[in-house]
Amino acid sequence: MAQEMKGSCLLCGGRMATVLDKVFDTRFGINASYHIESCNKCEMEQTAPLPAPDELKNLYETYYNFGGEKNTSYTALRERFLFSPFYRFWLALDGDISFHAKKGSGALLDVGCNEGRGLRFYTRNGYTAEGLEFNETAAAVAESQGFSVYTRPLEEYPQLKEKYDVVVLSNVLEHLLDPKRTLKSIKDILKQNGRLWISCPNNKSWLSSVFGKYWINWHVPFHVVHFSASGLRKLLQDSGFIVREIRHETPSLWVAHSIIVRLLAKRGKPTGQLRNPFLVMTLMLLVRGALFPILWIGNLVGRGDCLVVTAYKR
Repeated sequence: MAQEMKGSCLLCGGRMATVLDKVFDTRFGINASYHIESCNKCEMEQTAPLPAPDELKNLYETYYNFGGEKNTSYTALRERFLFSPFYRFWLALDGDISFHAKKGSGALLDVGCNEGRGLRFYTRNGYTAEGLEFNETAAAVAESQGFSVYTRPLEEYPQLKEKYDVVVLSNVLEHLLDPKRTLKSIKDILKQNGRLWISCPNNKSWLSSVFGKYWINWHVPFHVVHFSASGLRKLLQDSGFIVREIRHETPSLWVAHSIIVRLLAKRGKPTGQLRNPFLVMTLMLLVRGALFPILWIGNLVGRGDCLVVTAYKR
């Protein structure tokens, strides 16, 4: 069962007010209704009712976590696309929200590394990459590729203190019931002036207004906290980080998914078309071609779909 609603913000304790009602899971078909609440103090938004930790764990294990999918048309096409020369071109055109094109050196930890696709990119780009992944099935796949992967909370590994030059949170922070605690743990394991790379949905995106409750990035109940650029900046500053850059990007994949959800999603039923590679890729190309000026302007004025952040340990 969900926690009893207390009307208080996860991050600052401020009072919450409902800003969007009757939001439902548009991906897996979880038959429940949620709403989005906004804090009157820090501008953060959060999903309500909040899932209890045990309920959230069960939801991930039932619906979300990597289960070893392989040898399907979806995974085969994804693999060929991601590790082809065209992918580098696509990142430059569409936006690199997972830091797959960033070159450098030093020790890097990918938090929420799943089965290790990101680790392969970071290693190829010059980093000594390790992962953190609570899903042991996914962690085992990453380890089978030669990567070290931790499967327990960061604070349980004292030997990691001040070890890393870079920590990556690519579409992870919004999933956490206690983002402050995670950021504190990350600060402890970063070297002085170490970098933190974050990407997460922007709740002030113009597309969130266009699609309303069908915006793909509400992603209830898995997205717990919904960030704005100013709210995320404040959270990072309060957690001991210096924010160097907050860039806006609008991946065509996210727009394509929002279109599919708006047209086809029904409460209580999984939206299988989100895993149709031909439909998704066709929409991505149409979106990137036809909507390029609009997406570019949205990013320019700070209303892009994704916040891409670089911060430093203070």
